[in-house]
Amino acid sequence: MLDKDFKPTVRFMVVSDIHIKDEDCVEEQRFDSALKYAYSVAKSSDSYKRLDAVAIVGDFANSGTEIQMKKTKDILDANLDYSETQVIASFASHESNRDGAPAAAERMKRILGQDADQHKVINGFHFVSSSPSKGCNYDDEKKAWMAKELENAAKDDRRKPIFVFQHPHNTATVYGSMLWGEDDLISIYMNYPQIVHFSGHSHAPINDPRSVHQQHFTCFGTGTLSYFEMDEFDKAVGTIPENSKKAAQMLIVEADEQNRVRVYPFDVITGNFFPYIWRIDTPSDIDSFVYTAKRYQTRVVPHFDDNAKIVFSDITDSSFKVDFDQAQIDEDYVNSYDLILKNSDGFVVRHLSIWSEYYFYDMPKTRTAEFSGLEPNTEYSLTIKAQGFWNNLSDNSLNANIKTL
Repeated sequence: MLDKDFKPTVRFMVVSDIHIKDEDCVEEQRFDSALKYAYSVAKSSDSYKRLDAVAIVGDFANSGTEIQMKKTKDILDANLDYSETQVIASFASHESNRDGAPAAAERMKRILGQDADQHKVINGFHFVSSSPSKGCNYDDEKKAWMAKELENAAKDDRRKPIFVFQHPHNTATVYGSMLWGEDDLISIYMNYPQIVHFSGHSHAPINDPRSVHQQHFTCFGTGTLSYFEMDEFDKAVGTIPENSKKAAQMLIVEADEQNRVRVYPFDVITGNFFPYIWRIDTPSDIDSFVYTAKRYQTRVVPHFDDNAKIVFSDITDSSFKVDFDQAQIDEDYVNSYDLILKNSDGFVVRHLSIWSEYYFYDMPKTRTAEFSGLEPNTEYSLTIKAQGFWNNLSDNSLNANIKTL
């Protein structure tokens, strides 16, 4: 739900990594739905019913073909009220990987009417968007352009947020930026703490609380309408989670006349807001930042309810499955689970880490894991611990014994 006590003077939606393809694809329907939901959200507002802009932060076309860009334009035309809503689009590696950035820029300008680099003022707020010069990198010319545009934007009012859009994350900021980040523009951005920055590329979930980051300026991840990828490397299935294609998320962003900003993560699959409202009340004041590394100092930890169960099934002489109830936490979500299997001598023989699937609005109430390659007719003990987002392990665990056939 929108913040009912907040009266915006600008509202926009942000989306990235749509990955529309030449052939019919689910991403087309998801993009169409996202636009419809954005207007529906705007019309449901008591104080401000406009959708002023749609920001598309790269990789909207899976390989940048004419067909894909025309599909994007057709979906925009079918949904947007251009008398009310402006489009701010940029391309990235997927649009340019066929024949380079200049060709991608030409197609986007000719078909979508969008410049590769843009600086617009909407309702008094500056919006600056830049496409990479090659792949997901920015050359000296792009850096100079960004520095000049930010300087000009800041001259209006240094208290005002400047909304900045680039496809790759800034390295070591939001979740996803360790694997999918670039540092080309960070030193420029650091001169402007009032920047509210939006980036994609990683396909990381936007309802992960680490998808907002404040240090030198404010950063948000923009998610995907295609498939999830994660930024953790210890999981049993790798960085691509199970059911990864059940992914369609966007941001709704508002700002008011006091320069305050509200960001709302939205699930397009179910048509629901995730239970977060990220509030930035003084974007130009670093000392006011709350979404910082201090969050890793939390004392809030997950816990399993007293009646939480472990259920074993499909037991063979070398394997078994386990289902267990999810843990609870008073803030955020549970991120993942560590499952440790020991033999009768107390030695670890298997250690699995699996996600809670928090990135689904309708996340499951139980999780399942499978152990294999075990010894026959052997007793094992299983311990399951829950993990939060801030290295905060559960204060209790689920424990059970199992014997193979």
